[in-house]
Amino acid sequence: MITVLESINLSSDYLKNKGIESPRINAELLLAHVLNCKRLNLYLSFERPLTEAELKNYRELLKRRSKFEPLQYIIGKVEFFGIDFIVNPSVLIPRQETEILIETIIKQYDKYDKLNILDIGTGSGNIAITLAKYLQNSFVTALDISEDALKTANENAFLNNVNGRIEFIRLDFLTEDLTRNDFDIIVSNPPYISIKEFETLRPELKEFEPKVALTGYNSGIHFYDIISAKSIYLVKNGGRLFFEVGKGQSLKVKDIMEKNNFQNITITKDYLNIERVISGENK
Repeated sequence: MITVLESINLSSDYLKNKGIESPRINAELLLAHVLNCKRLNLYLSFERPLTEAELKNYRELLKRRSKFEPLQYIIGKVEFFGIDFIVNPSVLIPRQETEILIETIIKQYDKYDKLNILDIGTGSGNIAITLAKYLQNSFVTALDISEDALKTANENAFLNNVNGRIEFIRLDFLTEDLTRNDFDIIVSNPPYISIKEFETLRPELKEFEPKVALTGYNSGIHFYDIISAKSIYLVKNGGRLFFEVGKGQSLKVKDIMEKNNFQNITITKDYLNIERVISGENK
């Protein structure tokens, strides 16, 4: 019988030869999923033999990962800001850089403030749900064009016990109007990858994650233009618009926000010193 340690070593080599980044971590996380345990618990069970059923399941998952299917889709979940989220191919996988967006917002408000928040392009609901959990008296309106994405977001809201404080609405913000104008916070992590850049992405992104959540226009700036122009009429006086931006986009987005009368523009860098979050105030 093959042991936990032997299977990890063999699987790491297999994934490495297939061109998978961080093959050891991937091998461990997939095995932890098969064994229904935490990754660190594997280190306490190195000599444990795998059953035939466990080995068969593990091999099937490794085969999927070797074809560049994202790890998070295979195991069906991801941790974001310390919270578990269901993910599937209908939604973009939440990423660490988006945690900077959350941090920037919650640092500016008291957790007991009564806030109306609008999340544009909610996807899995990770931004809306995390803000609802940390800003405890807030109410979030979350928009997305995809019915499948909204279904996943609803599941995540129930999973995290905030479904009573979030309204999910199917709406194409680029072409349809939202009549409310009482938002304290508007937040969006819009598609910001250009068509040209999209063609250079790794297979995990290019072939598996929803293209509509990544790109859609030649330039990665188009969504910022539309969202800024509409948001100035939707956010209260003194309210703020928050964006996540791609590398090298912050100054262009700053110009767009200023053109649409947002003031007191601030830019926040991520852990790699990349300008990642930009916000502006309606005054």
